[in-house]
Amino acid sequence: MSPTHIGIGIALATPVWFLAPELAVPAALGGIVGGIGPDLDMFVGEHRRTLHFPVYYWIAALPAIAIAWVSLHPIAVFAALALVSAAVHSIMDWFGAGPEARPWLRTTPHAVYLHPRKRWLEAKYWVRYDGSPGDLVLSLVCLLPAIVLYDGTVEAIAAIAIAFGLVYSVGRKRIPDYVTL
Repeated sequence: MSPTHIGIGIALATPVWFLAPELAVPAALGGIVGGIGPDLDMFVGEHRRTLHFPVYYWIAALPAIAIAWVSLHPIAVFAALALVSAAVHSIMDWFGAGPEARPWLRTTPHAVYLHPRKRWLEAKYWVRYDGSPGDLVLSLVCLLPAIVLYDGTVEAIAAIAIAFGLVYSVGRKRIPDYVTL
């Protein structure tokens, strides 16, 4: 669920908030963009294959972290957090359900495509499906600190994500009856 990925992205930026507060907003915004980015493959390509890279994002993220650490430039910090968040997103989806419209039915064992191995990782179902009550709790745990720590844009995005997550969770099982991607 996008609110969970947004919350994780902001949570990944939290150390920056404590270590270099002047870079906290670019870090959080990078975390948000990276948290959402991989799911754009719902609209272009094959979901959880085209833009989900559980290995390759890390290859780009590690030097980006080093560059951000050395330069302390807001754009470098934004890019590093975006790449880390996209990498974490891609791995997180492995621990949830599959990419199917009704993941609670478990019609596919696939979770995320592992490009270097040219195979799908099997869904672990630690989070039963996107929009499940457990997913909503995870979203809230990750997003509520953003409301406390940040103000302005990051706080507003976190509040919108919480509202969206609540509505999405309530209606999640009915969505496939009306929308197909």
